Amino acid sequence: MDTSAHTLNTLFEQLGLPSSSTEIERFIETHRLFTQEIPLHQASFWSSSQADFLKDAIYSDSDWAEVVDELNALLRSTH
Repeated sequence: MDTSAHTLNTLFEQLGLPSSSTEIERFIETHRLFTQEIPLHQASFWSSSQADFLKDAIYSDSDWAEVVDELNALLRSTH
């Protein structure tokens, strides 16, 4: 069983995205979500496997859910 703490860096690795802190900041700046109407996993910039992972993390309340929530908040923040 994986008991390691998940971070934004490891989430981005899991999603197959560049995962350095600088690359994550750049991703967040260029992929803002300006509405609460669209769930995170339905954003147009995810591949289908990324969207499935994010949806499953939240709906099954997996050990990834907390960091997925953090990413959701960051993508919706105003700065």
